[in-house]
Amino acid sequence: MKKEKLYNEFEDLATRIGLRIIRGKGDFNGGPCIINNEKVIVLNKIKPLEQRLRVLASSFNEINLEDVYIVPALRAFIQDSNTLDF
Repeated sequence: MKKEKLYNEFEDLATRIGLRIIRGKGDFNGGPCIINNEKVIVLNKIKPLEQRLRVLASSFNEINLEDVYIVPALRAFIQDSNTLDF
């Protein structure tokens, strides 16, 4: 699956499970955090798409997604995030 399609699938998955993705610029890598008691994933929009995908994969890997339908290519990408080279 192309990287742009994976990114769009992550956005769709976040919407379906009620998780917000926040995009910002700055000197940070991004990842899951809690803002005003809301779980969110923060992405640095100036980082390369590959890095944003790794952040999303590792963030979603921390969430129990067993009962959520996920496109097989995206599920494999999330599961493989444990072995990705950061």
